[in-house]
Amino acid sequence: MVDEQGFLRASIAATVVVAGFGIVFGFLSGSFSIAFDGVYSLADAGMTILALFVSSLIVRSAESSARPGRLSSRFTMGFWHLEPIVLLLNGSLLMTVAVYALVSALISILNGGHDLQFGFAIVYSAVTVVTCAVMATLGTRVNRKLRSQFITLDVKAWIMSGGIALALLVAFLIGQAVSGKSFGWLARYVDPGVLALVCLVIIPLPIGTVRQALSDILLMTPTDLMARVDQVAGETARRHGFLSHRAYVAKVGRATQVELHFLVPRNLPARTIEQWDQIREEVGAAIGDKSQDRWLTIAFTADPSWAE
Repeated sequence: MVDEQGFLRASIAATVVVAGFGIVFGFLSGSFSIAFDGVYSLADAGMTILALFVSSLIVRSAESSARPGRLSSRFTMGFWHLEPIVLLLNGSLLMTVAVYALVSALISILNGGHDLQFGFAIVYSAVTVVTCAVMATLGTRVNRKLRSQFITLDVKAWIMSGGIALALLVAFLIGQAVSGKSFGWLARYVDPGVLALVCLVIIPLPIGTVRQALSDILLMTPTDLMARVDQVAGETARRHGFLSHRAYVAKVGRATQVELHFLVPRNLPARTIEQWDQIREEVGAAIGDKSQDRWLTIAFTADPSWAE
């Protein structure tokens, strides 16, 4: 079974190959759209390398057997908060590159387009479509069990790149077919025209990822998780005779952070530490998702000021 980091490494290698292939064939064919695809792939590779590094930090910090190191001593609460930052940067960069390419395509159209070597362009597009389809399929299969946001975004990037390449392939085939005909002048507009259309399609695609990443960075509370925590805490308070509770919930990347404070009566009979820990175990089991990515803190106090 391929793990998250293994797939990301393979994706980086494939992306670099596709990017180099695109830049070379972009120059050979004189195609701005192919050159854009190469640059887009390089940007995606850079972001995937960063995602791989953050993923490695998160995994190592979550392992109970990990030895304390310099980074761990400076980030005692883990590295989960880096994940949404990387996702936000990744999505924003991909959209920015696409917007820039759209503006360049429109300028080229207004200037009368340009000539293109369709043979090189068709070869590049066909090879790239196959590569993107293979990587997107592999990533989807791997992520059925891993459910990694990094792999999800990487698969989206492969789908976007494959969509670009497929659109380019169709356009180049049409352009080659009309070349030398009575309306051959249209061939000059094929490259910037298809680039503009592709950019209009792919620009909105990372918006969902950017929105979710921004929500995580701002520590916005997931309503479904908050409802679950409130339900469990309310039932626990009634069962043990507590006055009420205060819940603080956030989702940061793959991590779930839950902080619960139970307000207990001042004259509540004393309990042993083991008994309080047993209540914590009950609450944790009822909330669920007992994994390395869950950060759960449960406290008991008779002073409301400690819970606010």
